[in-house]
Amino acid sequence: MIRLHDDFWNIRGSFKIAKVIDIGTHMSLVRRPNGRFIIVDSYSLAGDELAEVMALTDEGKAVDAILNVHPFHTIHCQTLKDALPHAKMIGTRRHRQEVPDLDWDSASIEDVATQSGFMDALEFSTPRGVDFVSADDSVHVASVLVRHRASGIVHVDDTINVLMPPAILKSLFPEPRLRFHPMLKKALEERSGAADDYAEWARDLAQEWAGTPAVCAAHSAIRELDEGQWEAEILEALDNVDDILADHRAKFG
Repeated sequence: MIRLHDDFWNIRGSFKIAKVIDIGTHMSLVRRPNGRFIIVDSYSLAGDELAEVMALTDEGKAVDAILNVHPFHTIHCQTLKDALPHAKMIGTRRHRQEVPDLDWDSASIEDVATQSGFMDALEFSTPRGVDFVSADDSVHVASVLVRHRASGIVHVDDTINVLMPPAILKSLFPEPRLRFHPMLKKALEERSGAADDYAEWARDLAQEWAGTPAVCAAHSAIRELDEGQWEAEILEALDNVDDILADHRAKFG
């Protein structure tokens, strides 16, 4: 459990593919201005991390809601709800479809009306021009990005990754970089203007969340940023997918 700000903690977790390759996962704990708490994403807490969360949150009774912001991250939801039964469990529409027996709140986190209930502590952004839920279950490009207002820290699942250079290349590329999801090509909506909508969203995100000091990415790492790096690296990530967007424009207009 890593404290990145007086009111923001990130918990790094384990998630193994085929029970062998650990690609990691995470969740964040946010203290609201009124002293109560929000959790972003679900992870099966245990041991010292569970004890720390319980100690901070009056044995979980001070947690208002658990916001599950990636439609394909469903595995840990039931376990966390069992640990924090007082909290509202809010997910996407896909969460309710995939885990129907869980006591979900009727609200959906991809809806602006739902997000407005947490604007005292958080900002939200959802990429435009891509399918929020792809017909291909392997395409996990879209999610609801979350930014902590007090600190500027960004919590993101899959949509933005922290690219870690291999050890052998560290002399050439010593720093990690922010990159958009590598399956963007498969996620773009099959319509005219989708590529432009995505690019516009990325440019808006770079500007509107300028000053972000750190990015907590689900399957990679926490990336600490210097002044101006967020904007520069998001625009660099956009340049990195320019060929994908150009191909889409050529095909769909």
